[in-house]
Amino acid sequence: MSRIIGENLNHIPWQDKPEGYNAPVWRYSHNPIIKRDAIPSSNSIFNSAVIPFEDGFAGVFRCDSKSVSMDIFAGFSKDGVNWEINHEPIVFQGDEEVIKREYRYDPRVCKIGDRYYISWCNGYHGPTIGLAYTFDFQTFHQIENAFLPYNRNGVLFPRKIGDNYAMVSRPSDTGHTPFGDIFYSESPDLTFWGKHRYVMGTIDGDASAWQSKKIGPGPIPIETDKGWLLIYHGVINTCNGFVYRMGCALLDIDQPWKVKARSRNYILGPETLYECVGDVPNVTFPCAALTDAATGRIAIYYGCADTVTGLAFTTVDELLDYMEKYPLEG
Repeated sequence: MSRIIGENLNHIPWQDKPEGYNAPVWRYSHNPIIKRDAIPSSNSIFNSAVIPFEDGFAGVFRCDSKSVSMDIFAGFSKDGVNWEINHEPIVFQGDEEVIKREYRYDPRVCKIGDRYYISWCNGYHGPTIGLAYTFDFQTFHQIENAFLPYNRNGVLFPRKIGDNYAMVSRPSDTGHTPFGDIFYSESPDLTFWGKHRYVMGTIDGDASAWQSKKIGPGPIPIETDKGWLLIYHGVINTCNGFVYRMGCALLDIDQPWKVKARSRNYILGPETLYECVGDVPNVTFPCAALTDAATGRIAIYYGCADTVTGLAFTTVDELLDYMEKYPLEG
């Protein structure tokens, strides 16, 4: 048995694994949990992040408008399934140069100390990693962008590594990036970032072709007694375009750029109508995971076809056992 290092959170959403189901991750039976028109202005709500907050949950949601502009909105839930999302996007306080908006999308949320940190793909002369914090999900303070353009999928670790804050990200380009590997970076103050280390990249050939075009980190890394459990997305370029699936890897607890294990097989991919049909078909894109240390349960929130939000379930043992059963060699 493996163990999640963290809080006991027995109120996270959960459904038991269906009898006879062979895959390591299973969908919530009432997906999608957030429809594309959950607020009046939205064309789609997907690729969003949630976190335990007070006696329930809070989140930051990507809501593309009916003019298809990209912005992020705060929301709240008692049970992690039924959400009330603010009708107006987050307004950030901070330096006028930094808070200028080109676009905002694909947020993650991470609690460190008494602050909830939000990272997202920010538009600043191209895609880069925006950072902000809040204490209450009402007032948001934006700090400096983490990197120069171009970068996407900036995901903070939930605690410092040694004396420094830590992040994994995916360097990018100006467009719909046709490449991508995961890198690790550290910062003493969340302003100046360095110690960049290569973590892992795409897989050429058919050894694990679902992640042959690009990969990127998903939810906040999950601390376990075996290392950091990283759920990530992988992409293959098919004759019908990109297909996004989920995988998992285990990173060293003290040197997270060192990969201890990685799944050869994907853990969840587009199968259902709401994952295969939408504004961008064939996408399952993980952005958040709630965990319960007492049971090892994990609830994954993921974007479906860039249109709606889904929920899926697994456990730390399911994922670690799957990596052992289907290892990516080399």
